[in-house]
Amino acid sequence: MPWDPEIYNRYKDIRYKPFYDLLELIDEDGIEKGIDLGCGTGEQTAIITHRFKNAEIIGIDSSAEMLAKSKEYENRRLKFKLEPIEQTILSKDKWDLVFSNAALQWIDNHQELFPRIVKLLKPNGQLAIQMPVQTENVLNKILLKLVQEEPYASQLNHFVRNSPVLTMDEYAQILFENDLTDIEIYQKVYPIIGETADDFYDFIAGSAVIPYIELLKGEEKEEFIKEFKKRIGEHYRKFPAIYAFKRILIYARLKS
Repeated sequence: MPWDPEIYNRYKDIRYKPFYDLLELIDEDGIEKGIDLGCGTGEQTAIITHRFKNAEIIGIDSSAEMLAKSKEYENRRLKFKLEPIEQTILSKDKWDLVFSNAALQWIDNHQELFPRIVKLLKPNGQLAIQMPVQTENVLNKILLKLVQEEPYASQLNHFVRNSPVLTMDEYAQILFENDLTDIEIYQKVYPIIGETADDFYDFIAGSAVIPYIELLKGEEKEEFIKEFKKRIGEHYRKFPAIYAFKRILIYARLKS
């Protein structure tokens, strides 16, 4: 799936707030080796190394386009690797910190995924994960409904990207069953103010829309975007408007 770092970073300030909230949950003690799953451009991974000054961190991402930006951040303590998360979690390497900000929502079957991620932790290692709650966010709901209607359903070959994100109760149970302690899970709204429907479209265009847009060509793509913007406008009716963008933040520590 081709990512465009310029489009993604257009709302950089908004995307960084949950990153910093997640970072604040982590205890600095004992972190010598960490991994960032889905590191994107690497800029946030570099901030992690600034916070944990004795740690060696590796950033993993499957997008060559995003990782092309990471070269400027590499140093003795920070490296990057082009690799799918699905491959990384099969590794036998162990880490003091497993971090993932706004990436795991792209991987299916969290009931199996999260136990595999936990296996990457050393005893007393820390897990810190943040994801958008796509099942509850308005723009995702509008998008999901649109792609299942004609003519778009046929144009997309009936492809639908259902969110794999679970409930807070389900994540708590998974972590508990896999010997994690100090569990903190909460949902937080990160408000986005839009002056027009185009503003809200531009925000989601850098993420959830991508799998659909890449399947459409020419006029089909233009009509799809036009209709999506129209429906966003119909939902909000009055602008400026607020998009209550919900994210889930998860922290836990493996028992020693």
